[in-house]
Amino acid sequence: MGILEKISEIEKEISRTQKNKATEYHLGLLKAKLAKYRSQLLEPSKKAGEKGEGFDVLKSGDARVALIGFPSVGKSTLLSTLTKTESEAASYEFTTLTCIPGVIDYNGANIQLLDLPGIIEGAAQGKGRGRQVIAVARTADLILMMLDATKKDVHRHLLERELESVGIRLNKKKPNIYFKVKKGGGISFNSTVPLTKIDEKLVQMILHEYKLFNAEVLFREDCTADELIDVICANRVYLPCLYVYNKIDQISIEEVDRIARTPNSVVVSCNMKLNLDYLLETLWEYLSLIRVYTKKPGQPPDFSDGLILRKGVTVEHVCHAIHRSCWTRYHKKWAFFLKDSKLPIY
Repeated sequence: MGILEKISEIEKEISRTQKNKATEYHLGLLKAKLAKYRSQLLEPSKKAGEKGEGFDVLKSGDARVALIGFPSVGKSTLLSTLTKTESEAASYEFTTLTCIPGVIDYNGANIQLLDLPGIIEGAAQGKGRGRQVIAVARTADLILMMLDATKKDVHRHLLERELESVGIRLNKKKPNIYFKVKKGGGISFNSTVPLTKIDEKLVQMILHEYKLFNAEVLFREDCTADELIDVICANRVYLPCLYVYNKIDQISIEEVDRIARTPNSVVVSCNMKLNLDYLLETLWEYLSLIRVYTKKPGQPPDFSDGLILRKGVTVEHVCHAIHRSCWTRYHKKWAFFLKDSKLPIY
């Protein structure tokens, strides 16, 4: 039995198993097996002489945004509208067959926008060019999910399921679980909060499924078995996602208002160029970009050309953005100042 057949059998068993206290251990083991098989499915082929097929696009600019969606939802039209790149757009499916990069110039930042081929159902198993699309999506700073406003949320749920199955977590934070494999001593289990979704027995069963018999696990928040599996696999990516509903000119104003109030959603019309300014503002906010201005001694700040960085950066990040040697000079100067002022040096 191949990996795809094994995955299908486990998914069927999970769907027909009732969720209750008596089956939680069985479901936990099934989810661990499913995650393990899916990881094996996505591993690149290691056969001698076999070349991998993918999209080789150099990461550039201040941030990278992956534009994904089903065929014919307006991805290429959005790329051509927001950037200077011309991407072929037509009324038939699979117009885009490879990755087409473009650059959005906004607020002084260069944001790389990647127009990826349309995803179809079963992309995680390799249908269409799903694996290549997913591989690029994992390297992005933000997922821009393009949806057809005339088709409700059918496409959204399918895309979320495809990305979830390959370890891409949308608009979620990494579980606060400390996990470390040890050479001996068995399994050490601790928690700093009361646990209601998982217990020590289930943790041990999941670890044994991964052939882990010596490890340290510390729960700092109440997490599920799925979140523990994510931490064990250590190949999950947590990305912000912005849902862009296109073709709002073809639905009622009441439906537009309903969609616009959905969390993490923006409504646009690429053909009529409606609400694209608000899309760029939201894009800037979700990427957590800020502008940092520098000044020379004795002169006012230079507001004409700022550095584009992420929120939460330190002085070290600013120095590295200017030049690699800048941080060394700054650090030596600051340490000398602390020494002269008789303050402790950290």
